[in-house]
Amino acid sequence: MTTIVVLFNLLPDTDPLTYENWAKTVDIPNVRRLPGCSDFRVLKVSGLLGLDEAPPYAYSEIIEVEDMEPFSEAVGSEAMQAVAAQFQAFAKDPVFMVSESLD
Repeated sequence: MTTIVVLFNLLPDTDPLTYENWAKTVDIPNVRRLPGCSDFRVLKVSGLLGLDEAPPYAYSEIIEVEDMEPFSEAVGSEAMQAVAAQFQAFAKDPVFMVSESLD
């Protein structure tokens, strides 16, 4: 299984409630329906464990992918490219990390 971890902050002047509503109503349901995707969660970062410092990122996404081939094809579709463009209008320099479990 492949896990895609996305770390990001919102662009300046972006209302967090507007982004969070979009994530709940557009992003989450669309990504969860993609072939090969077994789970998708968007997380709001609330702090750093044991530290009083501000976290470097405000949000993270965890995408669990059982099969990358159909997932990658679906991500390239016109419909998902439109969702991705909307995401880019909210997210400042998102970092997409492709990961594999050690166990």
